[in-house]
Amino acid sequence: MVTTKKIKVTPSKRLSGAEREQHITQEAIRFFSEVGFSGDTRELAKRLGVTQSLLYKYFPNKEALVNRVFEVVYLGQWNPFWEEVIKDRSVPLQNRLTQHYIEYSKAALTRDWVRIFMFSGLRGEDINRKYLDILKKKILEPLAIELRHDFCLPTVDEIPISTAELELVWGINARVFYFGQREWIFDVPAQDPIEDLIHTTIIHFLAGARAVLPNLVSKSKAKNPKKHKSQSL
Repeated sequence: MVTTKKIKVTPSKRLSGAEREQHITQEAIRFFSEVGFSGDTRELAKRLGVTQSLLYKYFPNKEALVNRVFEVVYLGQWNPFWEEVIKDRSVPLQNRLTQHYIEYSKAALTRDWVRIFMFSGLRGEDINRKYLDILKKKILEPLAIELRHDFCLPTVDEIPISTAELELVWGINARVFYFGQREWIFDVPAQDPIEDLIHTTIIHFLAGARAVLPNLVSKSKAKNPKKHKSQSL
């Protein structure tokens, strides 16, 4: 997991190579979250008060700098607890999901996280694809498995998870992320505490999932009758 510390820089302080690299990274995060990925490295160097050639000494091109931003903002703030709490069946599923998304929101609903993610999607950068691949594998697919278990439905070994099931699970993540969009993109922050909003969101999601998930699993079973039959023998 990549971590970095913010460095307070004064004009008189001479930075080491490692400190300079971290300082460039932090300024790049602020820069891209403000202007998006259409901003060029010349402007970034100007903000840093350094030459563009010095910037390229640490990051040979803009792509390398964008990759570092991804490592720091997304990989660096990924919390293994998010994965662990989803799978902890000693805790009721509603409590697990509430706890997970409250903790998740501390990273995912921040200004840099939300704005860089949105700018990345608009610009066609890889940040969105890479992050969503991780999210799907480590959070959303396990969440779909736990929903099956909690609702006493066939396991994924018996009936594979369908795209419709994954879309159902994506919905809860999208809903929580929207709170961040409202604040950092639309400038209309929620008036109630995020913890309360997440609690209500989880209750609403589980009620809906309980109503529609059995039908989705049945449809998936109908599409894979041979596999289901061979595994039940």
